[in-house]
Amino acid sequence: MILGTMLFGIAGYMLIENYTLSEALYTTIIILSTVGLGVVHTLSDAGRWFTVGLIVLSLGIFAYGISMVTSYIMEGELQRYFKYRKVIKMIDKIEDHIIVCGYGRNGKQACEQLASHNHPFVVIENGEKGLTELREYENFLFIEGDATRDEILLEAGIEKARALITTLPNDAANVFVVLTARELNPTMKIISRASEDSSEGKLRRAGANNVIMPDKIGGTHMATLVTRPDVLEFIDHITGRINIRLEEIRCNNLKESYKGKTIRELEIRNKTGANIIGFKTSEGEYIINPNPDTIMKPDSKLFVLGTVEEVDILMKVLF
Repeated sequence: MILGTMLFGIAGYMLIENYTLSEALYTTIIILSTVGLGVVHTLSDAGRWFTVGLIVLSLGIFAYGISMVTSYIMEGELQRYFKYRKVIKMIDKIEDHIIVCGYGRNGKQACEQLASHNHPFVVIENGEKGLTELREYENFLFIEGDATRDEILLEAGIEKARALITTLPNDAANVFVVLTARELNPTMKIISRASEDSSEGKLRRAGANNVIMPDKIGGTHMATLVTRPDVLEFIDHITGRINIRLEEIRCNNLKESYKGKTIRELEIRNKTGANIIGFKTSEGEYIINPNPDTIMKPDSKLFVLGTVEEVDILMKVLF
């Protein structure tokens, strides 16, 4: 717009006042810059009217330019910068959180589940589509960057995180993320997505505790809907309902009065209404419907099913 106005002014002065190119350029620049210097020659009436129009036009363009720059600063990059700095400060304060690498289909589902259970998490994403969607959430903490880089993982607080979920679409990138994460935090739990069967072993050797193959799970799910439809729908009903929780309880965290007791002595069903449906021994063995005489040993876990209210009462009773 500025260049067009300059060409318009040069052409007008050359045609109306018979100025040379240098004289017309000089006069136009003086008018557009509003420096207030005199014109080269005395203007005719037509030249004066043309100058008035050129001044009004240049002022309009100047005002429009200022408004556009102000809008860009206040509503665009500057606002985004301050919001990002605020997010970084919040990330610096959280601990025992989960890092989600990638905000694609799987990453988005993981974040929704974590948010529904009030688990703190930080997303690492570098795709513009994912970032645009993340910016719409007020309570989602995210970092723009490549999850395979050490500095980005450190910025996400990997040294203080309790788990990492990598859902990048490329298996090689997931392997690299797992290797880097395991080096930066040897004790954290790492869960990785995989597309190819051959990648599962590589991811486990790299340090992943669990490897999930969404395509295989989806196929198994669909086949089970045919062979055992009611069983699967019942499980989906339990896991999908908002007011039902399947909770794991570490026996190390129980009150001193409950440590070393049996499941029968805990009286969880009578006191809370929740049900113990599983038990994990300190050796890592899983037991379905454990015997009531099972003892709460250190490093073992209970798996409890109940409504949100029942599980909340259970937490108050046992801890």
